[in-house]
Formats: sequence, structure tokens, C-alpha cells
Amino acid sequence: MAERLTGTPPAACIEVAELGPALLEWGDPTVAAAKEVVRGADLVVFASPTFKATYSGLLKLFLDQFASGELGGMPAVALMLGASPHHALAGEHALKPVLSEIGCSCPAPALFLLDSAWWASPELDAWIERATVAHGLGDPDRRP
Repeated sequence: MAERLTGTPPAACIEVAELGPALLEWGDPTVAAAKEVVRGADLVVFASPTFKATYSGLLKLFLDQFASGELGGMPAVALMLGASPHHALAGEHALKPVLSEIGCSCPAPALFLLDSAWWASPELDAWIERATVAHGLGDPDRRP
């Protein structure tokens, strides 16, 4: 997603599952390093599969490591994948409010795609174009 938005591969990718039990400890150095990666980014894509109409518990544990407002306007994208379109608003109603609480700026709507065919979704290209403009990423006439 980051590459589709910016035209370049992401500088880093944090797999929160790899942080494992360290997410339960405040001040863990591995988690602190992951937080520094987020703090140093120009744009962060927070992505999660949909579980019980919300984002994963692992992502919640990672987001809980950030204090209120800590990310100070960091441009962010909320992306969720799910098995049913019934959960299409999960990103808007569950993930974006938490991102806002920790200080992210999310000018584009949250993106929800069916996990069975997200790469071929007709909504993806339209969303990319809208998000590119919302985040001020390049020429608004650019076609991703």
C-alpha cells in the first residue's frame, strides 16, 4: 500500500506478531525500536485483518504503546482486510479513532478490502487516487 501511495517501496515494515509477548511489557527495547521506526516515518500505513468487526488485538497492543498525541500529526492510513463487506466500516469506526487519539492525521477515508481479492478490487485504484490527493503525495492528476 505504501508503495502504491508514494511510488517507492516502504522504508520499513513492522510485523507486530514478531514483537510477540514484548508488546505486553512497557519499555521493552524491541517495541521501543519499532515505535522509533513509526516516529521517523513520513507516512504510516496501519493495516490489520478484521476480527470481530475491529482490528487485531496485536495491533491494539502496539498502538497502546503510544501516548495520547504522541505521533503529533503523523500522516497515516487505516487499512483493513476482511472476509465480508459487512465489516466495511470497521476502519472508520474502530481503527481511525485510535489513530487520531495517538496523534495521527488520517485525511483519507479508511480503506476496507475483501481479503480474498484485495489486489484486484476496483475500489483500490479509486481509493489510491483519493488518498494520494488527501495526503498531498505528488501530482493530483497522477494516475497510480
